[in-house]
Amino acid sequence: MNESLTLDGLSAPLRALRRLAVDFGHLPAPMVDVTTVYPDRLKLAFHYDLADFETWREALDIAPDAVAHATQGPGGGTRVLSASVEYAGAVLELVAYADITDPAPSGAAG
Repeated sequence: MNESLTLDGLSAPLRALRRLAVDFGHLPAPMVDVTTVYPDRLKLAFHYDLADFETWREALDIAPDAVAHATQGPGGGTRVLSASVEYAGAVLELVAYADITDPAPSGAAG
């Protein structure tokens, strides 16, 4: 943790979040993460539903081939999708988690 960082030091991800709320307020709500560990990053996470990730990926014009695919958990039972893009002066990271048995939406199959 950066002990000397002020709230102003998080202005890039907070500005990006504000812009997302204005431009994409109609999209599914993600879990939002802003942290002093990565003060230039805004993370949007989606749990249980890859379709919400896909909706945001398309809205942000992230190419399907820019999405990283992985598995985690015991026996690889959780699918993980991730992608990042520069947005409003911050690194915007999208991450989604879903059970492997969930069907992947088009464009997100791995």
